[in-house]
Amino acid sequence: QVQLVESGGGLVQAGGSLRLSCAASGRTSSSYAMGWFRQAPGKEREFVAAIRWSGGSTYYTDSVKGRFTISRDNAKNTVDLQMNSLKPEDTAVYYCAAGPLFWSHTLLVLTTSYRYWGQGTQVTVSS
Repeated sequence: QVQLVESGGGLVQAGGSLRLSCAASGRTSSSYAMGWFRQAPGKEREFVAAIRWSGGSTYYTDSVKGRFTISRDNAKNTVDLQMNSLKPEDTAVYYCAAGPLFWSHTLLVLTTSYRYWGQGTQVTVSS
């Protein structure tokens, strides 16, 4: 079992920055991928970014490339999402996810590829 706890959400003006953190505990593995997803009201949960626990490869959805950066700290068992140049359309509940999966862009964007999920943290960007 793996437990994930997100933190760092809040309210920020457009153009501002926030840093989300996901603390993982339990039986994580180097074969895991860690992902960030988000869900806006009335919309489906969508992929934001992912990082390979071993090696650090990353992958982003097009809408956040150049603005968001995903990183990991293996010693602390944390995965962070630095969000810059935030836009009102980034407003959503952000979820951390983890699971053993083959590093494939096709698989990384699917919610069904991840076994474990955090409870989510709200990010609100005002215009």
